[in-house]
This record gives sequence, C-alpha cells and structure tokens, in this order.
Amino acid sequence: MVFWFPLLSWLAALVLAALFVWRGPRPISVGGVIEQLLRYILLLPVGLMGLWAFLGHVFFAQQAAASIGWAPSPFQFEVGMANLGIGLAGVIGAFIGSPGFRAAVAVVTLGFLGGAGVGHVVQIAETGNDAAGNAGPILYTDFLTPLVLVGLLVLQRFFGFARRLL
Repeated sequence: MVFWFPLLSWLAALVLAALFVWRGPRPISVGGVIEQLLRYILLLPVGLMGLWAFLGHVFFAQQAAASIGWAPSPFQFEVGMANLGIGLAGVIGAFIGSPGFRAAVAVVTLGFLGGAGVGHVVQIAETGNDAAGNAGPILYTDFLTPLVLVGLLVLQRFFGFARRLL
C-alpha cells in the first residue's frame, strides 16, 4: 500500500482534474485548468494522503514504522496528528477557493512534506534505508506535492493578475 497509494492519489487527481476540465465550460481557460488541478491535488495527494498517513501513524504505528524502515516511536503519534491537520486542511482547501487559505495549506505542506523528503534522503544517504516508505514513491511525492501546489498558486495569481490588466 505504501508504494501504490501516493501514485494512485496523484493519478486520480490528474484524471479527475482532466475530466472536470473536459466536461466544463468552453472555451477551456488556463485559469480553469489551474483551478481543477489545485482542487484535486488538494483533495487527494494532500487531503486523502494526509488522512491516510494519520491513520497509519496513529492506529497502525507498527506497520507504518516498518514500511519506513524504522522502529516504532512515540513521535509517530505527533507525526500522525500533523498529517491529520494537513489532510483536513487539504480537503477544506479543495472546496474553499480562498487563495490565502490555499497558500497557507501549501506553505505548511511544503514545510512538513519537504522536510520529510529531506529526512528520507538523509536516511538513504546515511543508512542505505531503501524501504518502500522511505525511498519509494512517497519520497518523490514529498517533494512533488508541495512544489506543484506552490507553482499552481503562483500561476493562478499570475493569470488572475494578467486577466485584470487586459
């Protein structure tokens, strides 16, 4: 699961965004595409993944630690609670289009997931930890998710600003 879930959440987000763009108003606009991508990335790779990680770290701590290549730790509860907050914020941000709220979710996601990604890289370099939960798709999505969120928010801001100038 730890291998497939991050990949499937990203795939589902891209498919749903494409579906809603395809079925949406014509002509298709860059702003509309960005909005759908933001919505489904917030809902699935941020929201659903955060809630999934919360469940794993809090209720299945032994299995979660083993999938990362670590021993179980009391800190997993704290990591799980952070994942709960990020997951809930992602779900809310998917349905509340506030640029400020979404930017806050992106910043927190960048700090938490980006930091986790750096931690995974350090573990790989220092200990050779190539467990699926450390060196698998989660490593890449720890960087990809927040960077794409920030990039889409910047693009959304740019295209909104450019539209106001015209």
